[in-house]
Amino acid sequence: MPAPTQRLAITGMTCAGCVNAVRRVLVRVPGTADVRVALESGRAEVAGTAVPEALLAAVRKAGYGAEVLTA
Repeated sequence: MPAPTQRLAITGMTCAGCVNAVRRVLVRVPGTADVRVALESGRAEVAGTAVPEALLAAVRKAGYGAEVLTA
């Protein structure tokens, strides 16, 4: 069975370096199995059992805005 996926809207990313920074902090959150971050859409998809609040906190601590996308 595939890991559940959470989708996040990320604000403040302007380049590939930003994408890499966001990906790095998300990968470190306990329960994260896989992360995909797209600059063009300003979104991240996080597979795994990580707690949404921990994902948001990690992104915000790195200096970017974040919110959980529903539906």
